Amino acid sequence: MIFDKNIAKKTAELLLHINAIKLNPSNPFKWASGWKSPIYCDNRLILSYPKIRNYVKHELAKNIEKTYGKPDLIAGVATGAIGIGALVADDLGLPFVYVRTEAKKHGRKNQIEGRIEKGQNVVVVEDLISTGMSSLNAVDVLKNKSINVKGMAAIFTYGFEISESNFSKSKIELQTLSNYDSLLEQALETGFINNKELKILSKWNKNPSKWDMK
Repeated sequence: MIFDKNIAKKTAELLLHINAIKLNPSNPFKWASGWKSPIYCDNRLILSYPKIRNYVKHELAKNIEKTYGKPDLIAGVATGAIGIGALVADDLGLPFVYVRTEAKKHGRKNQIEGRIEKGQNVVVVEDLISTGMSSLNAVDVLKNKSINVKGMAAIFTYGFEISESNFSKSKIELQTLSNYDSLLEQALETGFINNKELKILSKWNKNPSKWDMK
């Protein structure tokens, strides 16, 4: 779910403006998974734009506290959400940790970087939700350390059925600043796409693993 419709459209507008989200239905991208996609999202670009990163930081912080209450700390999912997660924690005046996809092979062999204690309340911050598997892996890591995960907040979600199913099964509430539907609505209104491209983009979202341009 999105925190707020107006925030969702504003966030989509900003992401399109700085090319953090690129839409190219006629010449699709190829994801690491092998999926062909008419959209590519790299929200780490937000960090290069002070006004936009401050907007995203503030809206995430404000809505996290409003939705989940103020947690004991913020946990970012490595690597994409380390930057924005730290900014959100700073805005809330809270400690910050981040969770690796797997434990380091050397040194202390940490999977969670930063100080965290059993029983603390945590909100997880992500930059992007696709299937949700890597995000929920971070949740499992925290839970295995007896950490209370109150929920997750992300900048953007593709809104795939599989991600909604994964979060539902894990009983983790996900809230985002923006989503795919809000993006398409904003892109059409501002001339980033036309009605023909809208149909292509809408079709992809329903079955991304088997999508083609035809």
